[in-house]
Amino acid sequence: MQRILLLECGPYGQQSRGSRLAQELVERLRQRHPAAQVLERDLAREPLPALTAEYAGALVGQAPNDDPALDVSERLIQELENSDCLVIATPMHNFTVPAALKLWIDYVLRIGRSFAANEAGKVGLLADRPTFVVVSSGGYYRGELARQPDFLTAYLRHVLSTIGIHDLEFIHLQGLVRGQEHAETMLAQAREQLAFNLHLAPQGEAS
Repeated sequence: MQRILLLECGPYGQQSRGSRLAQELVERLRQRHPAAQVLERDLAREPLPALTAEYAGALVGQAPNDDPALDVSERLIQELENSDCLVIATPMHNFTVPAALKLWIDYVLRIGRSFAANEAGKVGLLADRPTFVVVSSGGYYRGELARQPDFLTAYLRHVLSTIGIHDLEFIHLQGLVRGQEHAETMLAQAREQLAFNLHLAPQGEAS
C-alpha cells in the first residue's frame, strides 16, 4: 500500500468522534505500511464548488477529459485512482450522506470516465481497493434500538460498486447523543472491530 485517501465529510471535522476513529484507522494502516502517504480531503472545511451548467454540458457533450469544465471532476477521480485504500468519515444526515459527500459523489461518478454503461447496466472502470466507511449518528439506525431508516449504507455501497469498488467495510457509531459514557462504549466496540479485521489481514494487505 502506497497511498491512502481520507475523506472527511462532517461539519465538525477532527473534533467529531467519527473523524477521530477514521484518523486512528489511518494510523493503524500506516503502522502496517510505513511508506504509505496520506492524502486528506476535508469536504466540509474546503467544500467543492457547486455543479455548473458548463459541467453538465460537458457531460452531455462527452467532452474530452482535459476540458476545463471537467477540472474538478478529473482531479477528484485521479485522487481516487491513485489511492490504494479509501477511508471515508461521514455523519448520517437525514437518513443518508451529508451534502458535502453527495457533491463529491456527483463529481466522481462520471460516465465514460469512472463507469461505463451497456445493455447489462453500469460497469465500473476503476480498480477495486480496500475501503473503510466510518458512519456516525446521534440516533440508532441498526439493531433493536433502531428508530430511523438507514439509506446511507445501501446507497454508498451501490455508488462505490458502480465505479468498481466492492471491498467495503462499514464501521457504525450509533446513539452518540446518549452521553459521553455511551459514546466511549461505541468507540471501544468499533476499535475492537477494526483491530480484529486488520489482524486477520495479511501484512501486505489492508483488509
